[in-house]
Amino acid sequence: MYQYTDFDRQFVRLRADQFRDQLERWQAGKLSEDDFRPLRLQNGWYVQRYAPMLRVAVPYGEIASCQLRVLATIARDYDTPEAAVFQEAMTGQGKLGTTFLPKNCAHFTTRTNVQFNWIPLSKAADVMDLLASVDMHGIQTSGNCIRNTTTDALAGIAVDEVLDPRPYAEIIRQWTTLHPEFAFLPRKFKIAITGATEDRAASAWHDVGLQLVKNAAGEVGFKVSVGGGMGRTPITSSVIREFLPWNQIMNYIEAIVRVYNEQGRRDNKYKARIKILVKAEGQSYFDAVEEEFRQIVEIDGGPHTIPQAELDRVAACFVPPVLADVPAVDPATLSQQLQTQAAEHPAFGRWLARNVHAHQNPQLRAVTLSFKRVGQAPGDATADQLDALAALVDKYSAGEARVTHDQNVLLPWVHGSQLFALWQEAKALGLASANVQLLTDMIACPGGDFCALANARSLPIAEAITQRYQDLDELDDIGEIDLHISGCINSCGHHHSGHIGILGVDKDGKEWYQITLGGSDGSHLSGAAVAGKVIGPSFSAAEVPDVMEAILTTYRDQRQPNEHFVDTVRRIGLDAFKQAANAVRIPVAA
Repeated sequence: MYQYTDFDRQFVRLRADQFRDQLERWQAGKLSEDDFRPLRLQNGWYVQRYAPMLRVAVPYGEIASCQLRVLATIARDYDTPEAAVFQEAMTGQGKLGTTFLPKNCAHFTTRTNVQFNWIPLSKAADVMDLLASVDMHGIQTSGNCIRNTTTDALAGIAVDEVLDPRPYAEIIRQWTTLHPEFAFLPRKFKIAITGATEDRAASAWHDVGLQLVKNAAGEVGFKVSVGGGMGRTPITSSVIREFLPWNQIMNYIEAIVRVYNEQGRRDNKYKARIKILVKAEGQSYFDAVEEEFRQIVEIDGGPHTIPQAELDRVAACFVPPVLADVPAVDPATLSQQLQTQAAEHPAFGRWLARNVHAHQNPQLRAVTLSFKRVGQAPGDATADQLDALAALVDKYSAGEARVTHDQNVLLPWVHGSQLFALWQEAKALGLASANVQLLTDMIACPGGDFCALANARSLPIAEAITQRYQDLDELDDIGEIDLHISGCINSCGHHHSGHIGILGVDKDGKEWYQITLGGSDGSHLSGAAVAGKVIGPSFSAAEVPDVMEAILTTYRDQRQPNEHFVDTVRRIGLDAFKQAANAVRIPVAA
């Protein structure tokens, strides 16, 4: 993991001090609401449907056990709504059928950040101080700036990796933090970077997607794509450069964002994302970026060219940790040991196959702990679970974990000989469900229970589907499938890229849900990134679980041997799924 320098640490703590002063002046009436709003947003504080929401930055998903413990403290001591606020929320949401609103917990997001939904603003400064004590903050988690740069959860350990993207992600993070030109863009701006042959970072769905490559001469560089995004107009990015030398990446991103900052629309927030500009201007935008890049390099002298020494300094933070007191084991012996344990404990064998991933070091494995369980929202972790997770991370993964794009947590440094012990402890905590990449390993945003922008609730839909599909044999038979749920068109649940997407919509003041099929995030399983297609008029909340079952039954009836759901959809088309879904609609009373 990147190790904060004295400068980094002083910067974050000073920012926390500044926020405390701003908060106190607002509370005293010395700062107006309009003046305070951008200041709190710049530190990650939103105001949602009933209470504030804090978004904490977890750069490219890497998080230390000490940081998890502070998040647990925040969840336990601060993520508690005032009694009147919580009563108002329960009354308001109860009218829609909500009987449970999670509190005293953290929420892992698709941008690998962490959110809290109930912290009163009166306690916000104390929380920022706590975060700063472990090198955390909320900078770049909101507002029209360059947001958290994300990458592959297996970065640095994936067996198909060409180059480790984390040093470049960290350099980009440092450069973009508080960049004066990019703090007030037309809209938010997101970057993803991958260094593997498989794109597990969904880079084509980002404003800028970066893929580390080597050219014919063996030189390191980036394939650069621009103009991807979801929301009202889902568009996948276009390649603007097939190869850019690695040390020029920040000069080139500067050119991309400068042109966007100059030409992007500011009169309509729904048309302000860079994807709209790229789609409208096409080659003209590409030409403008190339000319801006030329001027940055030739006239300005390439001020953001990355020196080799700086890359080396940052890369030195991303070396494999030393695993104390774990003796090396012959790989063949280790494999036999795991096979024996799997034969004796079939549930462990299922977990090995589903949640445990190959590693560059044959002694090690990467392990996904599933945060998709009955009775808890996808990606939620209670204070006690966060403390227990920190203990597992210390004991089995050298003090490091990773928040994943799929709202789970990955342990990247687990010795193979300790997998059985880890499984036993994780199972006792309810974090060992062998459902990774299966139907119940769904992505879901907090939806209308929390977010003021949402048209419908996401969590009750996620819970209903999870309840219905608890049989792991049935889930295995259905096979790998991406289910993504969003409460509104802003697409925080990434419904466009789901093999099955569920989008909450408002229809005459009631919650309805639009279903899409055949979306892709760009991974090997899903194929080239593409938005799913709508299968007809929206469905009521009561109909959605039966619609899901009808869709999955149609797949199981129509599939060929070893054919994944998304491949069946593409082979036979949507008509059979439409007919099955429409057949389970609840008749409207006359």
